[in-house]
Amino acid sequence: MGLIAAAIAVGLGALGAGVGNGLIFGRTIEGIARQPELRGTLQTTAFIGVALVEALPIIGVVIAFIVMGR
Repeated sequence: MGLIAAAIAVGLGALGAGVGNGLIFGRTIEGIARQPELRGTLQTTAFIGVALVEALPIIGVVIAFIVMGR
């Protein structure tokens, strides 16, 4: 049962991060297309957002290790 819980935690974390990264970069490209002069600001904001989104799968892996340790 612990293996299934760990797999679900990691899988959902990766799925959520993939969707989040896609949305962030999609909206960033739309913003750059609309206002090219804000390219640097939008890219910086996008990279910060991606860094925060990538914390989700890391937390999922940590939860998986905790579940597997019991």
